[in-house]
Amino acid sequence: MEELIDILVSGNHSLVVDNGEVRTFDGRGVSDLFRLLENDPGILYGARVADKVVGKGAAALMILGGVKEVYAMVISEPAFDLFEKSGVKISFGKRVEHIINRKGDDICPVEKLCAGCATPEECFPLIKGFVQCIMHNS
Repeated sequence: MEELIDILVSGNHSLVVDNGEVRTFDGRGVSDLFRLLENDPGILYGARVADKVVGKGAAALMILGGVKEVYAMVISEPAFDLFEKSGVKISFGKRVEHIINRKGDDICPVEKLCAGCATPEECFPLIKGFVQCIMHNS
């Protein structure tokens, strides 16, 4: 995992996935994880992942993708709890109550969306709607 963390930090990436081949991603929020899960889920299955910021939505997508181990520079309590329930091995730099939005004035919108969900499966349609709305508006 140290190698993935080094790649994450030195390359200033948002996400690093290792499933026999190391791949880096630089998208915002959950966009890269969502795209991988929708278009190429085999990349996530059994993978080790290093991510800068992991909220409940990102955790749900990783769990649904079958990720086996995750390092998060910053992880929210709801994300940590979801990983614990799923059996994914988790390590982190800093654990926070909630992920904060980019402006720094509220909770991350995906974290808010997923707040009432008990399982990754419940989170998925909410995340999908959010991502599709963002993509449609950009």
